[in-house]
Amino acid sequence: MSSAWLLPEHIADVLPAQARRIEELRRDLLDGARGYGFELVMPPLLEHLDSLLSGTGRELDLKTFKLVDQLSGRTLGVRADTTSQVARIDAHLLNRRGVTRLCYCGPVLHTRPDGLHGTREPLQFGAEIYGHAGLEADLEVQELALDGLQSAGVSQLALDMGDARIVRGLLAGLPLDAATQAQIYAALATKDQAAMEVQVAHLPVPARQGLQALLRLYGGEDVLQAARRELPAHPLISAALDDMAWLAQHLRQAYPQVRIGFDLADLTGYAYYSGARFAVYAAGSSDAVVRGGRYDEVGAVFGRNRPAAGFSMDLKQLVLLAPTRVMRPAIRAPWGEDAGLRSAIRSLREQGESVVCILPGHEHEGEEFACDRELASVNGQWLVHSL
Repeated sequence: MSSAWLLPEHIADVLPAQARRIEELRRDLLDGARGYGFELVMPPLLEHLDSLLSGTGRELDLKTFKLVDQLSGRTLGVRADTTSQVARIDAHLLNRRGVTRLCYCGPVLHTRPDGLHGTREPLQFGAEIYGHAGLEADLEVQELALDGLQSAGVSQLALDMGDARIVRGLLAGLPLDAATQAQIYAALATKDQAAMEVQVAHLPVPARQGLQALLRLYGGEDVLQAARRELPAHPLISAALDDMAWLAQHLRQAYPQVRIGFDLADLTGYAYYSGARFAVYAAGSSDAVVRGGRYDEVGAVFGRNRPAAGFSMDLKQLVLLAPTRVMRPAIRAPWGEDAGLRSAIRSLREQGESVVCILPGHEHEGEEFACDRELASVNGQWLVHSL
């Protein structure tokens, strides 16, 4: 029999020190998003399954926990991602004509972890712009993501770009079934040359050579030049390469310390993105810290096919990469019924100070708090002095 206090696999409590750091990151990121003009929304943790998995959310089907609502008898889903919910809010609740900037931060739940040591309950922060089809929106979400990581103190950032339109351009007009397309995407994702050769053997020469070229089109600035030489001329491909070059130029100017690269075979979320996509990596992590891009079809199922671009990150992953912050200093105070003492404590807290009262019988505790001062009685007055 298992112990009652054991949690499910890849589910864990967040203890005080780490919870404090995560909350500080959450506040900093939300404040940063607000500085860009983003408004906070709080979608529900669960919805009717058919709404939650509508449109681009269908690729999350296997990641989504499902349960039956005892009130309605309908099947509900616990969200595995928040983007489709925010698209629903933009389409049906706000229904604005112009640009809408929305951000969010809350838990999501996955049926399986993304990696061996991953959590099934990420704390997802994200930001999305609706209503603008131009590259200005793509650049803004990339800049907000980089600003957030830098404010968290994450170092040695590298941003890799790709574009969903490149593969779509290569496969345009070809009579491929869904299974074959999925196998091609899988070969691209793993850069499996042998598997790719099998899948493209029957394709026309331009598509075959283009798909095989994608496996080696990753690296620095020269990747875009190589892609223009090796990929067939197609409007979607040309537009994708031009857009990535424009974005990279502006990012290099604003963030010279960030390495800008390209991986044209990286199709993570290929069924989700409709244009330029990006991933940000940091020192100490083999997986992307941030993923985002353009997904113009996200609102179509809700009746408003509006341009959209955004990103998301897991704060539980981010906190492992961010440097430890010095704990905010606090004031140690005795507990007592003296009116002057209780008034002094209230006054200090109203001024924004953290005051830790040492409860009776625990006078030798409190070392876990960063108390650098103490409230003590001096000649009948309660005064703060340094420890």
